[in-house]
Amino acid sequence: MLLKNAKYLLWFAYAYFSYLLLLITVQYIPLDFDVAFLRIKQDEIQLFHYKIAFFTHVYMSIFLIAFGWMQFSSYIRKKHKLLHRNIGKFYIIIILFFSGPSGLIMSYYANGGLISQSAFILLSILWMLFTYLSFHYAKKLDFKNHQKFAIRSFALTLSAISLRLFKFIIVFLFQPFPMDTYRIVSWLGWTFNLVLAEIIIIYFLNKRINGIKIN
Repeated sequence: MLLKNAKYLLWFAYAYFSYLLLLITVQYIPLDFDVAFLRIKQDEIQLFHYKIAFFTHVYMSIFLIAFGWMQFSSYIRKKHKLLHRNIGKFYIIIILFFSGPSGLIMSYYANGGLISQSAFILLSILWMLFTYLSFHYAKKLDFKNHQKFAIRSFALTLSAISLRLFKFIIVFLFQPFPMDTYRIVSWLGWTFNLVLAEIIIIYFLNKRINGIKIN
């Protein structure tokens, strides 16, 4: 019962933070070069390739948050296998051809200097790698490894939410300098998610695959 209630709480939190992320995205619709985050990126937004990368990343990544969770619905996976596969293909295409490459380009211009830049570059590379490996193992019908890398990939997708959440917590509790905050969350926002992903894989996914029922 406790685990079930915790699951509902997580779904509620996911829906709430996804809504907040959507509110951030709609600020850039229609195209606006002087709003929100772009107000501190006025030099970069003048670059054509950064402009394309930024709006590609912002507009496409919201679909990952909106539809990515469906890949982990046991009901959809068991009762609507075609839907599961189609959403999976959609998710993979967006990351490998749009959100991942655009995020990598933006990483080179990240605030906070080399510390933040290296964090976001590594995040982008791992995001694309884990997503590709999830697809690779699905094609080989190795669904155990497919699920593991799908979890890792989505954990990095959720860094869009966790980065902002950690930023709020750190500023509220410690009030550090803005660039110090950004350097911290540039790493914490996704490494924390990967640790949670590995815990899920080790303590939940592996037990389920090995036939141990978790109540």
